[in-house]
Amino acid sequence: MADDFDPAIRARQLRDFIRHHDYRYYVLDDPEISDADYDALFRELAAIEASHPELDDSASPTKRVGGAPAEGFVSRPHRQRMYSLDNAMSREEWEAFLERARNALARQGGKLPGTFFVDPKFDGLALEVIYENGRFVAALTRGDGVTGEDVTENLRTVRNLPLSLTPHAAAAGLPVPRLLEVRGEVVITRQHFYELNEARRAAGEKIFANPRNAAAGSVRQLDPKVTAARPLRFFAYATGAVDSPDSGPPWTTHAAMMRALGLYGFSVARQGRTCRTSEVYPFFQELGKMRLDLPFEIDGAVVKCDDLAVQAELGFTDRAPRFAVALKFPAHEAETILRKIEVQVGRTRVITPVAILEPVSLAGVTVSRATLHNEDEIAAKDLREGDTVVVRRAGDVIPEVVRAIEEKRPPEGRRPYIFPPDCPSCHTPSVRLPGEAARRCVNPDCPGVRLRGIVYFVSKAGLDIEGVGGRWIEILVDRGLLRSPADLFTLTREQLLELPRMKETLASKFVASIAKARDTATLERCIAALGIPLVGSRTARTLAGRYRDLGALSEAGEEELTELSDIGPEVARSIREFFTTPENQELLNRFREIGLWPRGEPKKATTQAGHLAGKRFLFTGELPGMPRHEAQALLEAAGGIVVSAVSKKLDYLVAGDKPGSKLQKARDLGVTVIGPGEFVDLLRPRRGGNVSVQASLF
Repeated sequence: MADDFDPAIRARQLRDFIRHHDYRYYVLDDPEISDADYDALFRELAAIEASHPELDDSASPTKRVGGAPAEGFVSRPHRQRMYSLDNAMSREEWEAFLERARNALARQGGKLPGTFFVDPKFDGLALEVIYENGRFVAALTRGDGVTGEDVTENLRTVRNLPLSLTPHAAAAGLPVPRLLEVRGEVVITRQHFYELNEARRAAGEKIFANPRNAAAGSVRQLDPKVTAARPLRFFAYATGAVDSPDSGPPWTTHAAMMRALGLYGFSVARQGRTCRTSEVYPFFQELGKMRLDLPFEIDGAVVKCDDLAVQAELGFTDRAPRFAVALKFPAHEAETILRKIEVQVGRTRVITPVAILEPVSLAGVTVSRATLHNEDEIAAKDLREGDTVVVRRAGDVIPEVVRAIEEKRPPEGRRPYIFPPDCPSCHTPSVRLPGEAARRCVNPDCPGVRLRGIVYFVSKAGLDIEGVGGRWIEILVDRGLLRSPADLFTLTREQLLELPRMKETLASKFVASIAKARDTATLERCIAALGIPLVGSRTARTLAGRYRDLGALSEAGEEELTELSDIGPEVARSIREFFTTPENQELLNRFREIGLWPRGEPKKATTQAGHLAGKRFLFTGELPGMPRHEAQALLEAAGGIVVSAVSKKLDYLVAGDKPGSKLQKARDLGVTVIGPGEFVDLLRPRRGGNVSVQASLF
């Protein structure tokens, strides 16, 4: 490292770079650099901070990775109460709200202005984030409005939440408030909600009922690292207490407040706007029409008097403001008859029950099927065929059966539902492993699993083959033209033209789309398309960065796989089991023959040369004086490799206070076990090294 290198200056530069690119990516959705370039900046900053603890900064982007788990949440009072909103369910109730506001102002000699601010009502978790002198210092849930739970460390991991307002304020020419409390909503997109549930379902875990539950459950994790792994977003919609250098808030209208929050670096709803009184309800109806096209869940619109002075005049009731109201969309629940419960098998071999319903309209959509998740849920809700049930469009996407209306059962009752013991496709007895909620088919040649696997292979999560949808796959499988994904690439126009409703132009496009997918597929997409249980897009990216092609990946052992950063023993076992089956080995051979064999560019085991280059380390227990992620960053800066499981290839196990079962396993395998002090000694560089560590860190 150059003699004139100043770690404080470089850390400041890197923090500014990373904050800028976080804002471009998470707030503006307009990234300027690649993920690899971003990761390099982040690793460099983490290494500097780990080597120089005197540079610790609570607003550093590295603080977003999540700290140590909490024992529980502490309650804290809000400076200003967080009120609920009164609801208006119709135009008449909206007009009644207007009349009440007019009368209240008239009694004070005032008049209701004709301008309102209207924005979408997010269906997420309401929170308050607090900044002192421009720095994020705390986050509270709404709780009962007077007191909320302190979720500061969890909110620090939400990527679009600014940890420092100062850079944004300087760029916009705004003052940095001594105190700024921002109210908003933490949400998760529909797409991320779907992907999260798919991963949990494949793992046999309980799935979330809707995006709001997913967001709320993610924020209320005792381990911030779990929150950090969830794709959460924070949207600001108001402020609480504000202490500005200029005696008061630098805005007089709600619209100006929202513009300022955007300039301070917060995400705000792009659909929010000011409306004249006559425009409010039509705009609410317009939001209702576009709600299914929005990436986030909304359940209505929030309407506020735009003038903050008028808001102050109107004040509050015991539970809600008099100057605001929530216009709510019609409820997406209805009663219908549960005709039958069917089960189906998916690509991950999980057998899922489905409710066959008497068709019912929910918010303009006719629903005839709904998810029931698993046999435990059927039992818990005591659902029986023939019951009158309440159906909800959970998340506006996946209909679900909420409950049975028991009082509408006949006096003689109905027979309880018994989950079938066999796979519905191949009729092989299913199994339910201890601790899992799901039943699985164990037949390696199950036709239902094969069908769903091919559908997944062509989907957006797989190779994303344009024009080749699930219905066509079903027809091709039924005709015996498809038994594996490899068969797609040998289909001819003549074969396709024999299918019903298949025309020459469509057949040509079909074949061309498949050929294009074969020629342009990346290794990452190929790995993802295989549908390996527990392997999603992120893990596929990791594997593509390590192995040169599918053949090399298929030969990787479990111990080798667990040495990769985000792959644990369970995922490694799943990958290994997938590639050891004769059927999947044959699939790889066919891929190679037809030319679907993309090559990756494996990254070196270390991204930086150092005196510990190639040495494998694993941490267990608590390292006194240093968070685990900082110790790992120091190690990687010295060229070492952090792995996640004990194996014979492990060079060192670093054992801190209260080590787990990994310690005994390492001793049994003859792995070298060292303590924190010895770890510090190892980190000290040889002549010419570039890592500086002080023993006093531990």
